[in-house]
Amino acid sequence: QVQLVDSGGGLVQSGGSLRLSCASPGAQIRYLAVGWFRQAPGKEREFVAVVRLSGRATEYADSVKGRFAASRDNAKNTVYLQMNNLKPEDTAIYYCAAACTSWQGSGSCPGWGQGTQVTVSS
Repeated sequence: QVQLVDSGGGLVQSGGSLRLSCASPGAQIRYLAVGWFRQAPGKEREFVAVVRLSGRATEYADSVKGRFAASRDNAKNTVYLQMNNLKPEDTAIYYCAAACTSWQGSGSCPGWGQGTQVTVSS
């Protein structure tokens, strides 16, 4: 099981930006695909983004394409999610995940972060 620590959430106004970080103190996530899911109140967890091993291949949910960018710094063993032009509907708890066998729906992943709250005010 991969232990992950995600951080960087907060309160921001609509149109603002945040950068989430996902680190793994004990595992070399440079060898794993790492991504992000989110769960809004009363809704199921949903896929947001994933960055593959190379760091060049990324995939995004349609709702965040063009606004969010996932990247990785293997030297720091950390993956980032840069979120720009945030909207109130982006409000959710964001979870990083690694080595998922499925990145669809709510994900099937052996490693999850504890979650970081992102709140976007209108």
